[in-house]
Amino acid sequence: MSLQTTSAISFPVMEHFYTLQGEGFHQGKAAYFIRLGGCDVGCVWCDVKDSWDADKHPAYSIQELLSEVKKTPAQIAVITGGEPLLHNLDELTEEFQEAGIKMHIETSGAHPLSGLWDWICLSPKKFKAPLEPILHLANELKVVIFNKSDFEWAEKYAALVSPSCKLYLQPEWDKAAQMTPFMIEYIKANPQWQLSLQIHKYINVP
Repeated sequence: MSLQTTSAISFPVMEHFYTLQGEGFHQGKAAYFIRLGGCDVGCVWCDVKDSWDADKHPAYSIQELLSEVKKTPAQIAVITGGEPLLHNLDELTEEFQEAGIKMHIETSGAHPLSGLWDWICLSPKKFKAPLEPILHLANELKVVIFNKSDFEWAEKYAALVSPSCKLYLQPEWDKAAQMTPFMIEYIKANPQWQLSLQIHKYINVP
């Protein structure tokens, strides 16, 4: 069940900031990130566990968020979390796109898709599987690699997304030094995949 309906105009926001996209297909592009509170997926290695409890975070209206974005030259807004699809995002994406902002989402896919998106990054989690409809709509599949068994798990979802979906493997940050060499060899053997690195952590930006 959604934390709100389309008639509601505010969202719990853990943080919002203008930075560079650090991961996946749009890596290196300037983007305004809006991290919504609330998550029921519960990844043990999550680096933003403070986002899980929606009630801990201040509410922002759509216009307040759009006003913050418009203070910057951002052309892309990335809605992330937490799990952003706990919220109905129809009105938010409509108003942002009417203002000329391209809308991207990063989601586990564990809840029904709302909103109209220019780019959908699906990052499935073992703790709560993505819903089938979003598999066919994802523009990008990003699988976090924590151990060697995750390669087989990644292939399971690569077989379910559309043929045009971009495929990325990304090391879990604390395991990056250990797992990246295995990932390089895996991608060399399976070149349909690409490597995603969290470059924002290497260049020390949010």
